[in-house]
Amino acid sequence: MKPTNILFVLFLSTMAFMGCRQTERETVKKPVTQNQIHYAKGLAIYKCNGFSIVKINNPWPKANKTYTYILKEKGGKVPDSLKQNPIISVPLQTIVVTSTTHIPSLELLGVENSLVGFPNLNYISSEKVRARIEAGKVRDLGNNQNLNTEVILDLQPSLIVGFGIDNNNPALENLQKNGLKIIFNGDWNEQTPLGKAEWIKFFGVLYGLENKANQLFTQIENEYHRTLTLAKKAATEPTVLAGAIYENQWYLPQGNSWSSIFIKDAAGRYLWSSSQGTGSLSLPFETVLEKAKEADFWIGPAQFTSLKEMTIDNPHYNQFAAFKNKKVYSFSNKKGKTGGLIFYELAPNRPDLVLKDLLKIMHPELLPNYELYFFEQLR
Repeated sequence: MKPTNILFVLFLSTMAFMGCRQTERETVKKPVTQNQIHYAKGLAIYKCNGFSIVKINNPWPKANKTYTYILKEKGGKVPDSLKQNPIISVPLQTIVVTSTTHIPSLELLGVENSLVGFPNLNYISSEKVRARIEAGKVRDLGNNQNLNTEVILDLQPSLIVGFGIDNNNPALENLQKNGLKIIFNGDWNEQTPLGKAEWIKFFGVLYGLENKANQLFTQIENEYHRTLTLAKKAATEPTVLAGAIYENQWYLPQGNSWSSIFIKDAAGRYLWSSSQGTGSLSLPFETVLEKAKEADFWIGPAQFTSLKEMTIDNPHYNQFAAFKNKKVYSFSNKKGKTGGLIFYELAPNRPDLVLKDLLKIMHPELLPNYELYFFEQLR
């Protein structure tokens, strides 16, 4: 970690500690806890006497400020030094979330019944939440960049968990001006598997279910590390290609991305692992063919659902050995009732299952009795 980053983390920790200590002088005394987050880079949670301090510093790429929220418990007293921050009463009674990645956390914590609104309900795959949608208990809010503010004002949720690609969402600004509470969630901007999954603790503190959230995450963390240990027994390191062509360019993950980390952890060699960045590469077809023509596996070929569909789109795909050998695996066949991809909703919350899938694909002898959860071999 760079010295400037270390100083910044120490500053945040000190400020949170001072806020908690001041409350201890004003109310019944309880020791401050250290930051409860260990993997997520954009989230910090400090538990104090009667309230929690939540700091979110990376809700979208290149965010230039830290957002601080105070979650006040019933009867809790917030010190004057923290009252300039948004204060939200917890546990929440109702909630609006804006990304499908938020849905599994609600369901795992058993609070999915508090969800009252979501933008574009067809994206949701969770069977429990879909049952509530069909019963008319969750309202459609339009789309994320153009939320139906009239419906949300009618719902009056305890909290809106916002999701954005930048600091420009007039609908959320309007709702905030009308007195509604909003927190930005940056789970999607985390780049490590366990970093994304740890955001369940964010929802845990919103509902007063910190212990349950910690237990759930620990189970996922332990299972991920068990699979990681198993992967070290692999006798080979197969080569991996990813992505597909879109508008004459081949898009595939960069070397420091979430997808690349999974392949490495599953004892595979992603052919672009040395590239820098956490987003996507855009390359000519010829460049990809030259490097990956003999790749052992092709994992995540965009949203294709069959080999035939791939060749119809571009007959040149059949020049790759992985295509010829039917070693192409996709998550696009597994969808919810209304067409939402289960992978997009659940995978960030369950990296243990993603890692097991990839290990099963590349080293089936290490998980002989495991059945793929997200991925499927294309035929």
